Amino acid sequence: MTIQADLLAAIETYFDAIHNCDTAKLNAVFHPQSSLFDADNGTVFVEPIDSFSRDVAGRVSPASVDQPREAEVLMVDFLSPISATVKIRIRAHHSVFVDHLGFVHGAEGWQIVSKIWHLERTIDANEKPQSVAA
Repeated sequence: MTIQADLLAAIETYFDAIHNCDTAKLNAVFHPQSSLFDADNGTVFVEPIDSFSRDVAGRVSPASVDQPREAEVLMVDFLSPISATVKIRIRAHHSVFVDHLGFVHGAEGWQIVSKIWHLERTIDANEKPQSVAA
């Protein structure tokens, strides 16, 4: 594979991990020392990957309730041949998130070293499925 194809494969692993609440895939695509950040409530919330993985393991997966996978890559910016920032949009149940994922390529391939997320919108329970694009 090429550098770009390998990175896109890692992004797909992330999408699958979130859609299926698959912690094996989640832990494979995140660097073990990575952290996740959010400031939607006016304060910075930081969560290490181990905590996030436990949270995901306890969720009902969107796949298990037959929600189609709705995820898209909005931007890929290579900082170097071994580091990139990726902006994605992903839906999980009634929440649509925009994430900035910091990737580095090391011994384990492309892995997420940081994630900043933002809850872009909440979908009404009666709204019909559509593209995640706002």
